Amino acid sequence: MATNRFQRTRDDHRRERAEDYVELIDTLIRETGEARAVDLANRLGISHVTVSRTVQRLQRDGYVTSQPYRSIFLTEKGLQVAAEARERHNLVHQFLLALGVPEDVAEIDAEGIEHHVSEQTLAAMRRFLERS
Repeated sequence: MATNRFQRTRDDHRRERAEDYVELIDTLIRETGEARAVDLANRLGISHVTVSRTVQRLQRDGYVTSQPYRSIFLTEKGLQVAAEARERHNLVHQFLLALGVPEDVAEIDAEGIEHHVSEQTLAAMRRFLERS
């Protein structure tokens, strides 16, 4: 049983990076009309090289398309993942606010929790919010 718990956590960490990137790419496209590697690096506070490596992985895994010195675009798969991550984030954020967590803390905490919360827990959060 413990092995499954740790495996799930490792899988969640791998998915977390992809979800953070596709969600940010989607946000940048919505806000500015494009997502460039330099913008990702600036928003995430990381190097352009790190962004380039991660974007290559995202491209290999079918989440994005890109060409050298061009914007980054989400595939259908990337758009779906971004929408699901945003929905989970909003649900966790609303749940934390309903518990009385301050807005700024709820926003930061939701960013981490959203990637590791199970479907069962999300369903319980939804039920809680519907009753509130």
